Amino acid sequence: MRNLVALLILFGCAYNTDFSDGKTFVGVRYQNSPLGEGVAPDADPLMRFDAFDCTTFVETVLADGDVKKLNKIRYKNGKVDFINRNHFIETDWLKSNSDIVENVSHKFGKTDIRTVVIDKKSWFKTVHNIDVDFVPETANLEYIPYENIGDLELNKTYVVLFVADNPKIRDKIGTDLAIVHMGLLLPDGVLRHASSEQGMVVDVDFKDYVLQRQRTKTNIGIVILEIK
Repeated sequence: MRNLVALLILFGCAYNTDFSDGKTFVGVRYQNSPLGEGVAPDADPLMRFDAFDCTTFVETVLADGDVKKLNKIRYKNGKVDFINRNHFIETDWLKSNSDIVENVSHKFGKTDIRTVVIDKKSWFKTVHNIDVDFVPETANLEYIPYENIGDLELNKTYVVLFVADNPKIRDKIGTDLAIVHMGLLLPDGVLRHASSEQGMVVDVDFKDYVLQRQRTKTNIGIVILEIK
């Protein structure tokens, strides 16, 4: 059944190049870290349409399903290499993709700043047992605290990032982390995202999802990115 779904998706993608809202991929299964460089240390393919995690779903939509565009989004200067990948949204991804997305959180609610220190050297060693030479990098991330989110008036699709402040993450992966999830926020108030909990790309009510995340104190707010 999964192979049939994958074939149908691939066939559809060949004739439908409008991935602007990700609707093409609703129902596609969730898989953690489904993309790689095609070679070790991450031998997963550069691009696929049969499985997503939250980040690769958004990236594939932003790339319109084009592998060259996707590589430019996923890697600094488009150079495909595991070490060169934009692993961290806070310090890598947002900076590398400033030409296609912009943080416009201040337009939708009173914002705050989450200061995060990304220690890539420690992360590479702790998670991947790879020795690299990076110095810790600080990012000041503007976000809307959950209590400041009102009724959002949206006239187009945005990328939404979900922000946390959880010391246990730091202990587990060797670095602090602010962005723990992402998806697409649609004009009708729907969040379209690759959900590990539901095991696929799904549509959910954004307000309900926010209320659900608020129940955990370490979840603190959202970032809204305008797609240029």
